[in-house]
This record gives sequence, structure tokens and C-alpha cells, in this order.
Amino acid sequence: MSIELDEETAIRRIAERLKTSYSDRHTPDEIDAAVTEARESFNDTPIRTHVPVLVERKARRTLGGHAD
Repeated sequence: MSIELDEETAIRRIAERLKTSYSDRHTPDEIDAAVTEARESFNDTPIRTHVPVLVERKARRTLGGHAD
């Protein structure tokens, strides 16, 4: 499996996890937008290994904090 597919899978899982965690405060579209915006901020990052973790952290900050 390629790195791009692994990253894509990880990002989809993050979005689903955030939708569960933040469903009481944000719509699925708002959560998708936060994830997309966070991911786009790392578009120029040449080393992609930790991008999904960074995307999740940034999206959680955008959505209003850490929820689990």
C-alpha cells in the first residue's frame, strides 16, 4: 500500500472519530471542513509520516479542544 493511501485512510478515520467526539457541538460538515483545513495546512510538508497526527491535533483545536 502506498503512503498516500495510508495517509488518506488515516485522515478518513480521524474525521469519523472527530464526528463521534464532537457530534454534540458540530455538524459533520463543520468537522469535515476542520479536517480539510488542517490537512491543507500541511500540503507542503515533504515528510508525511506524522501528518495525520498533526491534522487531528489541529482539527481538534479548531473544533474547540480535546474531546474523548
